[in-house]
Formats: sequence, structure tokens, C-alpha cells
Amino acid sequence: MKDYFVNCLKTNDLKGLVEIPKSDLHNHATRGGNIRAIRNNCDTLPKRVFCDLNAMQNWYEEHVKPYCIGKIGFENRIRAAFKQAFDDGITILSMSFGLGDSGFYDGDINAYINAIESIKLETAPSITFIPEISFMRTENIKPVEAEFEKIIEFDYFKSIDLFGDDRKSVENYKSIYRRAKEKGYILKAHVGEFGDAESVQRAVDVLELDQVQHGIAASKSKSVMKWLEKNQIQLNICPSSNIMLQRAESYKKHPIAELFYNGIPVTINSDDMIIFDQSVSQEYLNLYNHGSLSAEDLNIIREIGLKSCLDY
Repeated sequence: MKDYFVNCLKTNDLKGLVEIPKSDLHNHATRGGNIRAIRNNCDTLPKRVFCDLNAMQNWYEEHVKPYCIGKIGFENRIRAAFKQAFDDGITILSMSFGLGDSGFYDGDINAYINAIESIKLETAPSITFIPEISFMRTENIKPVEAEFEKIIEFDYFKSIDLFGDDRKSVENYKSIYRRAKEKGYILKAHVGEFGDAESVQRAVDVLELDQVQHGIAASKSKSVMKWLEKNQIQLNICPSSNIMLQRAESYKKHPIAELFYNGIPVTINSDDMIIFDQSVSQEYLNLYNHGSLSAEDLNIIREIGLKSCLDY
């Protein structure tokens, strides 16, 4: 498989790359599909470069949400996400869901979970699926703690993520992450996308993270990179997302190479396919074609993603 993957990169064989097993460990479920499955005339949409997360959200609200109304719209987005992963040769998929979408099922968490699982079995039955519950950073932590206790009762989610402004402290989420660790969850959080290098190490230390979503700011500090390498903390990186949000200058200069060459386990992921419009296979090609990483190095990264979730 290694030789085939390397050859597909070197010959720009996207069709061949799609056939090769890959992971996608940083995927926001309602934004994980191909926008062409949601609406027509996508190729006429404005160029996707955003100054910040608010600008990205505004683009999503204008160009996607009007085509995905209510429960049917939610289910269509989830179906599109599973189909996109299946069509791209993703064999291990960690997809994050917010509890707020259970509102489409009148707050019935069991019905919400059953809908997700039913769509998964219908659309991508062969994928090893790691359902992930995600929470927005907030100062008001008590309601979040109560929500998480409800989630635990269903024994469905296997991973936890924290998103939002990653420059804010994660200290108040310690109790939730301790509970998640007790339950055997994979512990993740969005850190080091907009924040600094030190915030990555601090979040990993405070929340005892197994993996970091993004984490690219770590490349700015030799000491932080050394610490991440020593502790083998995995960074789930999304190159096109970083570029379109102006967190990285280009594929060629993307910090994934420096992080990888400093011994930190990294993976390549889609983030919000419906917005950034780059599949995982395309991300590999983007990095190879721009000279960021060699085909052999990219295969090592592909294998890191597959091996990191063997227990699931």
C-alpha cells in the first residue's frame, strides 16, 4: 500500500489516492460533506478566504444554512458528511457533534444518537466510526457539566472536543475532561490555531489531552515542539482550513512540515469540507505538489492517522 500511495502522489493520481485507506480525525459533522450534495451552482461562490472565524461563520450562514433547514436539513448534512468520507476512502472517521442539534429531536438525545447511527449505517457502513461530542468554550460551565453527564449515560460518544476562541483558558473544563478520561474517551481540544505556542502545551497539560485539533502555533517554539515530541501528543492538522483562515501562508510554507520533522505525530484532515472544499486525498496532493513534504513522509503521516485509533 505504501508504494501505491507514494506512486499516486508522484503521478497526481487523485482517483488512486481515493482508493487508499486514510483517516479523518478532525471533521465537524454538519460541515463535513461536499457542498455539491447540498446545493447547486457551487463553483460560482466567492473565494473562500476569511479574516477570522466570524467571517467563516457568516459565509456558512449565507451559502449553506439556507439550503439545510430543520431536521431534514441537519440529516442531509450528516448524510453528506458520511458519504464524502466513504467516497474519499476514509476508513477511520472521527466526526464531532454538538448537543445543540438534539433540538431537532425535541431534546431527545436517544433519538438524536439513533438518527446519527442510522445515517452512518445507511451511508458508510464499512467505516470505523468514532463519534465525538464537542463543546463551545464558555465561562458558564455548570450547564455544560450537566449536559455531559446526560451524554455519558448513553455510552455512545468515544471522544470529546472543545472549540471556539482557542485563546481563552481551558481551566474550567478540567472536571469535564477528568470525567471523559474516566470513561475512556479520546481527549481533544482546539488549541494553537489562533492562540500561541505556549497555549498548546498549557491546554495539553491542564486537560491531559491525547490529541490537539490544529496546534500549528507550536511550530513557533522549539521548547514546545520538544515537549510535544517527548510526550507524543498528536496534532490533527487541516492545511486548507489554516490557509483559508490565514493561519498559514501557503501549502509550501505550512508548519506541518516543521512539526513533523521535529518528531511530533501529525495527521491530515478535512475540518469543514463543506466550506473549504478540499477532501483528505486532495490535502495530501496539495502538500505534495507544493513541496511541503515528500510522498514518503506523507505516507508516514497517513499511517500515523490509521494507527492512532487502532483501539477503536
